[in-house]
Amino acid sequence: MIMELLHEQLFQLALIAALLVGLCAPAVGTFIVQRRLALLGDGVGHVALTGVALGFLTGSAPVLTAVIVAVAGAVAIELVRARGRTSGDVALALLFYGGIAGGVMLMGIAPGGSTAKLNSYLFGAIASVTTQDIWIIAALAAAVIAVVAIFGRELFVLCQDEEMARASGLPVRFLSLLIAVTAALTVVIAMRVVGLLLVSALMVIPVATSQQLTRGFRTTMLLAMLFGVIASVGGLVASTYSTKVPPGAAIVLLALAGFVLALAVGRFVRRARTQESTVSERPKLRVEEVA
Repeated sequence: MIMELLHEQLFQLALIAALLVGLCAPAVGTFIVQRRLALLGDGVGHVALTGVALGFLTGSAPVLTAVIVAVAGAVAIELVRARGRTSGDVALALLFYGGIAGGVMLMGIAPGGSTAKLNSYLFGAIASVTTQDIWIIAALAAAVIAVVAIFGRELFVLCQDEEMARASGLPVRFLSLLIAVTAALTVVIAMRVVGLLLVSALMVIPVATSQQLTRGFRTTMLLAMLFGVIASVGGLVASTYSTKVPPGAAIVLLALAGFVLALAVGRFVRRARTQESTVSERPKLRVEEVA
């Protein structure tokens, strides 16, 4: 069955999209989770909804307009947060409500028949990914991976301690904006696979799963990317076998199942390590003491 699917172009395109999203979302999500901005993906996703609706209204490519609006919204909200006048959770709330209101308003003005198309961006429609979508997704994915590879160390320092990063002479404002923009690009990459309403889950859950098994930052990121790919491809295969299974929901549920499994395994491993360290710390009796 799988071998037959690999020869079909639609499945090939969907598989490429799933692999790219599975790699990029957890990679960026590692920095977001470390910085305690786990809901940033949700906020940017709602803003991207306005961009998609704008694309329908103007008759242009929704993916491109979503990129522009999502990046602009992410930059604006990061600047608001950095000024200290609005806390992070309030700034994210502005993204949530403003994005939804803008998207609904523009969709109401857009020509009829666009609401059905909008559902594919809200909940994902990986089976309908086109060759043009793949080129756009691949370009955005390359940009995201390049940012992680080039600025990974600096972003790690920033996410660990912003004051330390500033004292070390790092460009904190630039790096903060870079995280926001990269998150916006990741949201647009993933919206055709899992949908704008579920995109944050693929950015956060694989990272949380990886954290149950390891503590090193780089190891956590690599393991999270592996879990992201497994969930994305697994959800795609599940939706292919049964047309009644929505791919976006299947991907997120598989990721959640992996988290539950890792939670149990992680507790067992930590308990074993604790017992081992307790035994090793016990004072050893000398032979003459036993005698």
